[in-house]
Amino acid sequence: MLIVGWFTGQAGIFRAGDDLERRIRFPVPAYVVETATERILIDTGLNPAAVDDPAAYYERPDVFAASTLEQERSVAEQLDVGTLTKVVLTHLHWDHAGGLGLIPASVPVVVQRSEWRAGHDDAAVRRNFFLTRDYAEDSREVILVDGDHDLLGDGSIELLLTPGHTPGHQSIRIGELVLGADVTHFASGLDDHRFPVFADDHEQQRRSANRLRAMRDAGFSVIPGHDPGILRPGPLDAAAPSTRTARRRSSVNQ
Repeated sequence: MLIVGWFTGQAGIFRAGDDLERRIRFPVPAYVVETATERILIDTGLNPAAVDDPAAYYERPDVFAASTLEQERSVAEQLDVGTLTKVVLTHLHWDHAGGLGLIPASVPVVVQRSEWRAGHDDAAVRRNFFLTRDYAEDSREVILVDGDHDLLGDGSIELLLTPGHTPGHQSIRIGELVLGADVTHFASGLDDHRFPVFADDHEQQRRSANRLRAMRDAGFSVIPGHDPGILRPGPLDAAAPSTRTARRRSSVNQ
């Protein structure tokens, strides 16, 4: 896990029922997955050009009226991006796709077809607060997938369609580790469903949270999107399951 920025905003916007007067500083993670033949970046963090004045950069003062951005080091300053073989975007929000322009154009990006279509549809762009400057004019190859997808063809990395936060939001299973992304900002959201007040479809988001909760209860480790009490940079364990976990997992509808 890399921490590639922070955003600070009103607690009650990012978790329903919290105090709107209280502000929370949220980490922005990105992840690097290495195999014998691949070096995959999952999400790209903030766009460095937008950090000082995001409202002006994106020409969206409504989106950033009550939020501020920080970045010590971009993804390109923490990683040799020239060694990447793929970028997987969980979704197209500015804190996940913002750093796409820092990645060489020769590196393809993998995204759900439903997310990519929404990101190019005017009504869906407005509804989901997509900021198209980060991705609309990017010239790289875009690999579109539909639903759950075995990324490398060997079962080691699985893309899981988990819509609701955005139309084609996806989570990623790596061994027994699940990167839940913004299905829930906080780990507790899998149980209490206190999502951000904005969403493409809160009912779909509840179903996606229940799916990840079932995986967690079966023994998977599920990492939430922006929980400041949990996210820390460094190695993550995607070890094979124990016999007990394997038995429990077999009963879960994935």
